[in-house]
Amino acid sequence: MGELVSLNRARKARKRAEDATQAAANRVAHGRTKAEKQAERQERARQEAVLDGAALERGRDDAKATSEV
Repeated sequence: MGELVSLNRARKARKRAEDATQAAANRVAHGRTKAEKQAERQERARQEAVLDGAALERGRDDAKATSEV
């Protein structure tokens, strides 16, 4: 006699394989490389640092101006 196969497991395994194939195709069509993602993260962090620095500078000047009045 042949090996018993759970039809539920076979169906789920086939579905997982199809999903993995589709995901790979989507990554190729729409994805970004790891280097691109890392470069964007670094640029975003740099921009936030510049904005935070400018906000702190402005905040000190405003506080100084109100205390002098």
